[in-house]
Amino acid sequence: MSRRGHIPRVFVDSALDVDQTLELAEAKRHHLATVLRLGVDAPVTLFNGDGHEYGARIVQADRKRMTLAVETRHSPERESSLSITLYQAIARGDRMDFALAKAVELGVTRIEPVFSERGQVKLAGERLAKKTEHWLRVVESAAEQSARLICPALAEPCTLADRIASPINADIGLMLAPRAQTGLAGIARQSSAALLIGPESGLSDREIEQAAAAGWQGVRLGPRVLRTETAGMAALAALQSLWGDLAG
Repeated sequence: MSRRGHIPRVFVDSALDVDQTLELAEAKRHHLATVLRLGVDAPVTLFNGDGHEYGARIVQADRKRMTLAVETRHSPERESSLSITLYQAIARGDRMDFALAKAVELGVTRIEPVFSERGQVKLAGERLAKKTEHWLRVVESAAEQSARLICPALAEPCTLADRIASPINADIGLMLAPRAQTGLAGIARQSSAALLIGPESGLSDREIEQAAAAGWQGVRLGPRVLRTETAGMAALAALQSLWGDLAG
């Protein structure tokens, strides 16, 4: 086991089955072998988003390779019945990492990073590709640590205007707007929701109008002004409490 005494969880983007052997990607091998100092015969829990967890054991490990043998499959009920897509305005530095990690911990199903008019982050080309890859690692790590059975999908970043031009792929689209008259408790229970969180400076009036015209409903989240990374976390916790797996 790891130094903390628990069995580490690893997300793998491939099919899994009992009696299968597989070789881990270098980043995963490095984490288990170098950071956690695991060797042959150490147990590892694998998941790939198919709703199961797979008990595995390290059967070969050196400086270049780590091979695992899958021994068991379990099907715990750990995912929320509420499907949430988070449309998160791209924030600077650690704020975006924090927002993504907490969204995963709180059960989000899909994350759509969006560039907003008032956002202060300018990324394109190779810099955007590297940042997106970094965000994917943040999402995977959060899914591993929070015992998710899926790794939430991370969409390619695009502008908010382009994203809201597409139909809302949920029962309801909600955008946090401080001047909105309705709170989350005033909305009828849904089985899926899309949630739009603006940047540090908030959504522009034009973005709010465009989203409203596209069917997004403005909601307020209490009397205080929250940072973008806090707003998403608070709204997701509220939604899971009202409609999801924090309700019971």
